[in-house]
Amino acid sequence: MPSPRTARSLAIALVIATGIAVLGTGAARMLRPRPDHADPDRSRYPIAGIDISAHNGIVDFGRAAREGGISFVYLKASEGDTFRDAAFENNYANAREAGLSIGAYHFFRFDCEGWRQAANMLRAIGPRQLDLPPAIDLEEWRNHPGAVTGEVVVQLHGMIDYLRAAGHEPVIYTNKGSHRRFVRGRFDDIGLWISSFTDPPISRADWLFWQHSHSGRIPGVPGPVDLNTFCGDSADWHSALRHWRTQ
Repeated sequence: MPSPRTARSLAIALVIATGIAVLGTGAARMLRPRPDHADPDRSRYPIAGIDISAHNGIVDFGRAAREGGISFVYLKASEGDTFRDAAFENNYANAREAGLSIGAYHFFRFDCEGWRQAANMLRAIGPRQLDLPPAIDLEEWRNHPGAVTGEVVVQLHGMIDYLRAAGHEPVIYTNKGSHRRFVRGRFDDIGLWISSFTDPPISRADWLFWQHSHSGRIPGVPGPVDLNTFCGDSADWHSALRHWRTQ
């Protein structure tokens, strides 16, 4: 039988070993790459889409529609109060030729006046007909980390008001963190396009579009692409399209 001192030493060693194991497991979980993909139930949500910018390169939208099962595409049009996406015009023409339903999105900058951003987006779109609501891409990534929440909300109001005055009812694209910080309780009357890799994509909020992957593979798109789905069945989709096209 071990002496009291030996038993105490063994107990201490066991506690230390257990602590190291727990810390190691926690560290492994923290360091493990987070999934950037979820799979919607296509029996419930059959309408699939992608979002595209110049960073995606040259896209064969016809092939994406035929072989990839894509029904709609959101194209980046603009960013801030001056930037225009270099591929928007060609992407629009090619997506229209492929018969896809088209929307445009604007990357919202925290350091620009909202109404100026709206004006830039509308100038980028020009006379082109859109099938989907204009989308405001609202996220902290690539924005100033010290931005004051209230000031961002004021400028977001400014952009939304300008678009509405021009006859456009926008949607807001965002992730869960930015939804909590900027949107929830303030813009609940705006359609939500949520980026989420859980199913369901968000609690305590309804959603219109769901970006469920940053690493999708679609024929006709070089490299990984963002995948999206519409909240509804085919009948809901066609009803929504009729509504949006009359705005």
